[in-house]
Amino acid sequence: MKETKSKQAKAETESKSQGLKNITKSSVWDIQENDVFRLINSGLKDAEIKENLRHYIDIFRAAFMIEEVKGEGAHVKKAYEKQGYKVGNIALDDDTKVLWAVRKRPIMRVTDLTYENIRHISASKLVEVLDRNFGGGWDSLSQSIQDIIESGFDISTTTLPKDRLHKKGGMYEKKIADGYEVLEVPKGTWVEAIFAKVKPEMIKPRLTLESENDIDEDDEDADVIVKDTYVSHDEEDDIAEFPEDEMTEDNYRTTFDIESDPDEEVSELAEYGSDE
Repeated sequence: MKETKSKQAKAETESKSQGLKNITKSSVWDIQENDVFRLINSGLKDAEIKENLRHYIDIFRAAFMIEEVKGEGAHVKKAYEKQGYKVGNIALDDDTKVLWAVRKRPIMRVTDLTYENIRHISASKLVEVLDRNFGGGWDSLSQSIQDIIESGFDISTTTLPKDRLHKKGGMYEKKIADGYEVLEVPKGTWVEAIFAKVKPEMIKPRLTLESENDIDEDDEDADVIVKDTYVSHDEEDDIAEFPEDEMTEDNYRTTFDIESDPDEEVSELAEYGSDE
């Protein structure tokens, strides 16, 4: 049993901790502070990564606050750790090491939400963030913030008198049963309910080129197939020759580029000018 749990934990760590080259400003929200130190230290063994280190640091900064620790002594490290930072060494090369303090950026206010991190929080976390910033309800949010939220969540709202909001069999009850989180915003004797549920990620269909013989007619879920119907006419057998004995003046025509006589053109221009 212990061995199984150990394998599962190892698999989760490996899947979460991608190679540094695969980290994006979206996926970086899935890793933690310790992963930053490990990924950079292992990545610096690659000459290409070492040369473009600033690029990767900029990606990490999308989700983490990173500071180089100046000064020595345990008290300096503890000062950062009290603020929630993880402190560790980055080995730039065999002779150069720097001390970093790394902390995951908190998502506390609606202004902290971005298109990169919106799919990396839960519906309950979103409701918590909205509750901390609310006052006027869903419409009090700017359109840009609404767009960010709706890129990752299904959002619906309703405003009803307090005594009707929790009516049995009503919208509130149905939404909760369907897995939505809800935030209730008091508006005098009425209440605005904001329902939020994580949107499933859309998987884009793959576009593949396959021969007609490779298509399984019984597979209804097969990817979209683009048939290659191009026929080459480079080979002599592709185009049948026109029989010479059937060639007549009506079906035979050859176009030649006939050069005009310069003297004739000059005389025509002279005539055109004289008409004026």
